[in-house]
Amino acid sequence: MRFEFIAAVSILMLSAAHISAGVTTRTVEYKQGDTTYEGYLAWDDSSAAKRPAVIVVHEWWGSTSYPKHRALQLAELGYVGFAIDMFGKGKTTDDPKQAGEWATEVKKDPTVEKARFEAALDALKKQPMVDPDKIAVIGYCFGGTIALDTARMGEPVKGVVSFHGDLSSSVPPPQNIAAKILVLNGGADKFVPAEQIKAFEAEMKKAGADYKLISYPGAHHAFTNPDADRHKLDNIQYNAEADKKSWDAMKDFLANLFKQ
Repeated sequence: MRFEFIAAVSILMLSAAHISAGVTTRTVEYKQGDTTYEGYLAWDDSSAAKRPAVIVVHEWWGSTSYPKHRALQLAELGYVGFAIDMFGKGKTTDDPKQAGEWATEVKKDPTVEKARFEAALDALKKQPMVDPDKIAVIGYCFGGTIALDTARMGEPVKGVVSFHGDLSSSVPPPQNIAAKILVLNGGADKFVPAEQIKAFEAEMKKAGADYKLISYPGAHHAFTNPDADRHKLDNIQYNAEADKKSWDAMKDFLANLFKQ
């Protein structure tokens, strides 16, 4: 599609510009079972020092240019950004029905979700510039739920950030949660009603989680993605103000998380 082509060209231009400034990128193939997945790694190679890494989990459209752009932004901040793949190499779509099927395949079975995430985590830990003890996860929509589930499942990550993610989960309620949690929610998101927020907060309190939830008034689902409006779906809408504020909140969260 024309927009995807423009977005892809923009990413390539961004990559070229950042490479000359010290930030470089490359794809990383890894396997889980018989399936090949493809991640996108971004880091500042002007330093050989190990540094914190941030996993980026995509929306239900798959590993499009959007999460890769976020990985580049994270590299600009001094982290290793790693946009992972939860569906399989080359599996992206503009069809909500197909996207829903792929997302459901992952979310309905915690063992599948865990295996796919851990394959990506293992691939990231093997990168020489990564401090394996300082890893966080951020995610968007579908990816926001996955990010929260990594904390629920006790994955060895220091913190997670969910951008406009579903707060419910098929993961069994955890006894305790060690990772710090930041939830960035659209105040007008019909997919995350007040009842769901209330249940999530009860779950977090019961698990002794260190969490914070911020809602942005008037913001709908997918409020961080400038590409959201082209899908012409109810409750899917970009919000520039909420996008900026949520990114700033994430930056503060990560800075504090990796301070020690």
